[in-house]
Amino acid sequence: MGKIIVYSHSDCLAKDNGPNHPERKERLETVLESVKELDSPDIVIKEAPLVAHETINLVHPQSHLNNIFSMIPSTGLVGVEKEPYADTFLCEHSKEAILRSCGAGIAAADDLINSNEKRIFCAVRPPGHHAETIRVNGFCFVNNVAVSARYLQNQYQLGKVAIIDFDVHHGNGTQEIFYRDNSVAYGSIHEYPLFPGTGSEKEAGVGNIFNAPIQSGTSSQEFLNRFEGKILENIDKFKPEVILLSAGFDAHKRDPLANINLESEDYYTLTKSIVEVANLHCGGRIISFLEGGYDLLALSECTKAHIKGLNEN
Repeated sequence: MGKIIVYSHSDCLAKDNGPNHPERKERLETVLESVKELDSPDIVIKEAPLVAHETINLVHPQSHLNNIFSMIPSTGLVGVEKEPYADTFLCEHSKEAILRSCGAGIAAADDLINSNEKRIFCAVRPPGHHAETIRVNGFCFVNNVAVSARYLQNQYQLGKVAIIDFDVHHGNGTQEIFYRDNSVAYGSIHEYPLFPGTGSEKEAGVGNIFNAPIQSGTSSQEFLNRFEGKILENIDKFKPEVILLSAGFDAHKRDPLANINLESEDYYTLTKSIVEVANLHCGGRIISFLEGGYDLLALSECTKAHIKGLNEN
């Protein structure tokens, strides 16, 4: 068992999406409470810093940020997307939340390289994996995991970065950003068809994109077998220097936004299998980013299972 750093910030709780919205502050409150309930001396909680715009610009042009921040209201909510997905909102506290969520991944990258840390979990919101280069989408504004990947490559000259995405919704943003970049491998297991509609197996980039679409009703064992056979085997062949995770917990059987039947303990099994690949190729270095997961009880149990998996040697 080793140390796990958890990055978060109260600014990430201040972002409001209005009543009855699935991406609500209670999600992050639940995650942070679950981390504390583990009561482990191995867990160190740190405050996520504000990221510099220039760092975000490694992925998103400044015009993208300007468009977002210029729409932030002084009160109330502003919808950023058009129908039928007009459920991505800005409130008066959105800027700080967006910059802290991305900043967590940058601080995590610094810890990984400068302090030789191995396992870091970014407990943040808003999430990021649906955000494309110049498009806000699916509750996401800035692609946190993508910015961290580019930062590791630019700041620390890492060559090969793997991103594994087990959110039940395909990470269309992450795929779009790295679609023609063979220095980044992206592997995603997700329900298909489902929002956002991307993620078929034929979407393979330049041989660096590994999509494992699964049908509604998929069982735990089917999911884990598919994950092993399509995602982990290809990431193993890629031999990454670091592994980043888009950790969504919405493939759980209780989740209201999808139809996959994972149990909470499956996230321990899933995470442990990723740790084994990380130990083989990149000295065990993993940064995990909270993405989806919308049932609070499931989110609590899955967070604990994920942290326990990360804490394996």
